[in-house]
Amino acid sequence: MAEKLANPFHWFARCEKMQNEMIRLNNIFKWYNIGGSRSFVLKDVNLDVHEGEFISIMGSSGSGKSTLLHILGLLDEPDEGEYFFMDESVLALKEKRRSALYKQYIGFVFQAYHLIDELTVYENIETPLIYKNVKSGERKAVVGDLLDRFGIVGKKDLFPGQLSGGQQQLVGIARALAPAPKLLLADEPTGNLNSKQGEEIMNLFKQLNQEEGVTIVQVTHSEKNAAYGDRVIELLDGQIQH
Repeated sequence: MAEKLANPFHWFARCEKMQNEMIRLNNIFKWYNIGGSRSFVLKDVNLDVHEGEFISIMGSSGSGKSTLLHILGLLDEPDEGEYFFMDESVLALKEKRRSALYKQYIGFVFQAYHLIDELTVYENIETPLIYKNVKSGERKAVVGDLLDRFGIVGKKDLFPGQLSGGQQQLVGIARALAPAPKLLLADEPTGNLNSKQGEEIMNLFKQLNQEEGVTIVQVTHSEKNAAYGDRVIELLDGQIQH
């Protein structure tokens, strides 16, 4: 899907980048109030992520994986604890600043796609570039490259409802990569893809991580996919297992 670009110096570059902390979670709790008592989704989660890392989060259904990823992506808030992203205290920020951080740094691959039904494949991929005020000519080049890379040029004028689940997944990944994020968050990124497509996506993620320094945090049930990461974090009942 993407050619491997030989770069003998990428390992040294990554070591240098990994000195910089991108994310720090301190004592994060997330709960829901049910019948007058708290039902915990996340309990006392502490996590550091450095620039250039590739982290895989594993755990059974209901362990809090997706909730943790949504908090990392500024799409949800904890009920207690501290979250520092790029040295900024996220929970102290106004919504406008959080939105700006998301647009500037983060790409998110959703398990349920979250494509915009009223927009074509082309327009869905283009959307984050419009939010970043990228010029029209550059948007056209980026979207064209991604359509070609993911083998969906022939689908560019179709709407999400006209696509298979696997095709929607590819569009969702292309959209997440369009703005060249510094942090890529992926929730079961290969869940709806066949084995060949899944392997191509994971190899692409590895290439982005090693050669372009993109920090990646993925949630996966697949031990094979988890092995692409530098380290694996196990969640059980909302707690990180050590």
